[in-house]
Amino acid sequence: MSAEASDTIAVDNPVANESVESSPSDGVQGGAAQSDLAVLTSDLQRLQAEYANYRKRVERDRALAHDVAIASVLHEVLPILDDIERARDHAELEGGFKSVADKLVAVVTKLELERFGEIGAEFDPKIHEALIHSTSPEVSRPTATAILQSGYKYKSRVLRPARVAVTDPQ
Repeated sequence: MSAEASDTIAVDNPVANESVESSPSDGVQGGAAQSDLAVLTSDLQRLQAEYANYRKRVERDRALAHDVAIASVLHEVLPILDDIERARDHAELEGGFKSVADKLVAVVTKLELERFGEIGAEFDPKIHEALIHSTSPEVSRPTATAILQSGYKYKSRVLRPARVAVTDPQ
């Protein structure tokens, strides 16, 4: 190899796919090319990170919109579930209507609708709505002593609080 041949280096230009020759006297241009490459690489990495964050945000928003839509439909079904519960309590659930009621309850249970409100549970204003108050020496803390209307949750969200009669300690 001659001295001139060892001083000439071929560099691939990624933008135009052309070769550029540089010599040791062109060190400034080589440094500028490396600097441009570093800037372009960091821009590309930033854009990739922004796109990944955008995709995650869109998926999260889509899941939230899905949950809000289901909660909205379930909220509209609650009066029907109340009617079914009252019919069941009065032994009026018979025949074909019982089958339809059981299927409806199975569907809303599959959609993760949970019924809550138990007699004897500690009163919690986050999930209970007190409609009647009384006092008694038999309780040591505010207690739900009667469930006037069941409450419902969808996932961790309370769709309707349980309406209860509360007994406070004397």
